[in-house]
Amino acid sequence: MADHEREYDPVTSRRGYFWVGIELATVPYGTVPRGQMYVEWEAPVDGGRPYPVVLIHGGGGQGLDYLGTPDGRPGWATQLVQEGYTVYVVDRPGHGRSPLHPDALGSMGPMLPLEAAQGLFASPKEGEGSHPLARLQTQWPGTGGRDDPALLQQAASSGPMMADFARAHAFEQRAGAELLDRIGPAIVVTSSAGGPTGWLMADARPEQVKALVALETIGPPFADLPLLGVSLVWGLTAAPITYDPPAADPSELQLVERPSPVPGGPPLMLQAEPARRLPNLSRIPIAYVSAEASLFRSFDAHTVEFLRQAGCDAELVRLEDHGVRGNGHGMMVERNNREVLGVVLDWLERRVPAAGA
Repeated sequence: MADHEREYDPVTSRRGYFWVGIELATVPYGTVPRGQMYVEWEAPVDGGRPYPVVLIHGGGGQGLDYLGTPDGRPGWATQLVQEGYTVYVVDRPGHGRSPLHPDALGSMGPMLPLEAAQGLFASPKEGEGSHPLARLQTQWPGTGGRDDPALLQQAASSGPMMADFARAHAFEQRAGAELLDRIGPAIVVTSSAGGPTGWLMADARPEQVKALVALETIGPPFADLPLLGVSLVWGLTAAPITYDPPAADPSELQLVERPSPVPGGPPLMLQAEPARRLPNLSRIPIAYVSAEASLFRSFDAHTVEFLRQAGCDAELVRLEDHGVRGNGHGMMVERNNREVLGVVLDWLERRVPAAGA
């Protein structure tokens, strides 16, 4: 049978791709693009809901984290299109299909070791990578051992992050703002080390962000993590973010240390009163989503308290409070990823009623 005579499934969506944030740089051998961010989109053919969803991956990962799962099930991008949303999935600058070269982006940090991936995603119950909540992990789609095909698939997608986090965040803000200029008002969903991209996009284009969902964004506020090269000197980000009254340098932010609101968690770093506000983020409903068995659970309340002190409408959404149990940091790729997404969609229906129209 000739190819044109084959029967194909009917087309139920439209899809495409593009890059934003392209900046030209001169290198010894010519001119190259740098700082570009890959965007892959899919839209229901029947129009769908009024606000699209922008999905921003974490760490050294890729937008693939939303396109599927390590064991081959549909990812959130597909599930959101099935719910009527247009979806934009990005590869942050220097990740995935956003080219990485030190001549353009500067030096790179280390790769993610398998041991770290195991601790982050599979939550071993004992030994290296274990943590106090690991015993609650039931949703990782594999055994979690070093020879676990799901773990190896997840680790294989991870590359290095830029060594200069402030520079990386500046690239991400510029590209994210350009994306919002192109697509219009949107819901922004971030994960882990992709969290600062969302904060900075919303800071640059607050009128274009209808809601911000942070899936265990990197933290806690003002975290200094030398092994990752991460220093969140502006609280939520390494690059400047807008405060009111303005702060020209991070040293102008006066901080106080308080006991952790989470048992066993790191100290809570807040601003000294009267606290500066985050005026642009304060205009946007924010959900910080955390999972029952995640290592990040030790500081989920820290980020929410910091946001609230800065005048933001931030809500801590713990999955188990909504009947979704046993999840770790990789909640969007785990066995019950559709149930996790359901919690996010329920929050959006409640906080952004037009999103469900």
